Amino acid sequence: MKPFYEHLGLELDPSQRKNFSDPAKSVLDKADALRASGQGECLDPNMALDNADYDKLAIDKSLRTIEAINGDEAKVVVVFVVEGHQHRLEWKLKKVGGDWKISDLLSVTGEWALSQYQCE
Repeated sequence: MKPFYEHLGLELDPSQRKNFSDPAKSVLDKADALRASGQGECLDPNMALDNADYDKLAIDKSLRTIEAINGDEAKVVVVFVVEGHQHRLEWKLKKVGGDWKISDLLSVTGEWALSQYQCE
């Protein structure tokens, strides 16, 4: 998950879509189509940051991850502090064809999930 905290907006980069599975992949694909149509943006470019300001030094100093694997599913909980506020996100992964793919991203702090977005 660290690349998503080293490169702001990596989750929205279409070249990274190979690292995602549904439902996250479908939402990201629909967001790309909406952007390409010129009708606007659906997703915040700071999703991996829980919409916090990008403070690379603060994130690098405080970033902690906890992984839990259960068969073909896994969770990676990411915690970091920016401007004195703790942020906690949960990345859900599924094993697809032998590779781990991100199936959803949830903010425990902000109470949102990527899979709940309707980008149409």
